[in-house]
Amino acid sequence: MTAAWKTKYGGRRVRHDPPTIEEALEAAECFAEDPESQIEVAAQLMGISEEEVRAVAQRAQRRATTIQRVAPATPSASGRAVIVERRTTRRRIAAP
Repeated sequence: MTAAWKTKYGGRRVRHDPPTIEEALEAAECFAEDPESQIEVAAQLMGISEEEVRAVAQRAQRRATTIQRVAPATPSASGRAVIVERRTTRRRIAAP
């Protein structure tokens, strides 16, 4: 779903990405400590069945245990900085 409107600089669009099940599980961690309660909360947040959320949670749990075994030894390698730069628009200079 995109929202579009016109401005004096032209048309503008905003992309809307609905949350994923993984993001709902992360949000559910704030509401409940028990994994079953987290699955129930995430299913209610997404409006889907608990079985779908449980399958994703089990896959995420398997990945988390694998990542913990393969995690790098240095803490600086795990947290990388992301730099976002703004690009200015090129303005056309009219010839005389």
